[in-house]
Amino acid sequence: MIESSISLSIKNWADDDKPREKLVQKGRSSLSDAELVAILIGSGSRNESALDLSKRILSASQNDLNLLGKLSINQLMRFNGIGEAKAVTIAAALEIGRRRRITQAPKPDYITNSQSAFELLFPTMTELEHEEFWIVYLNNANGVVHKGQMSKGGITGTLVDVRLVLKQALELGAVGLILAHNHPSGALKPSSADKQLTQKLKLAADALDIKVLDHLIMANDSYLSFADSGIL
Repeated sequence: MIESSISLSIKNWADDDKPREKLVQKGRSSLSDAELVAILIGSGSRNESALDLSKRILSASQNDLNLLGKLSINQLMRFNGIGEAKAVTIAAALEIGRRRRITQAPKPDYITNSQSAFELLFPTMTELEHEEFWIVYLNNANGVVHKGQMSKGGITGTLVDVRLVLKQALELGAVGLILAHNHPSGALKPSSADKQLTQKLKLAADALDIKVLDHLIMANDSYLSFADSGIL
């Protein structure tokens, strides 16, 4: 039993197999996701190495770092071997990664289709555990004048003040709007409330010669476009 527990320790591995040494010698890109998480964890337990623990955590997150990034501190601590300090370290590292994506993401000056609108909003709206509603304001050349959050809700929904949306559009001199909100559940199917809000905003905007060009529902790495789906 003593030999078995010793063999589990990363300290006893060959240098090429140790995540930290491998990163130093071969570079960050040479490491797997599990190896990177193992470096964050630092140590495993008597019965499980840090790497095996990392693999178990990733497996529970479908080997998807975006899903792992959505886990709360309490959810991370449910894994045997993960205390508060390790959970905080993992959460902080993934949050840094999310913020890095925001600063490095391409920011299109013009919206040419639903994909470019998605690329503009994705870094900000990905991994949110609650629902948020955003508006992209466009000029008459479909150039981005402004984008901003209009409301923030719970897990199941959010409310939007149509008057505030249009007030800001007039102040910005915008002639086009792209609506967007996320579904924390991961479902891309629009609800009846989503459709009703879209029509309400569309009718109100039309009266001011402002066009609602699209409404995106975003979930993880995917989206649904009302315009592309013919339901706008």
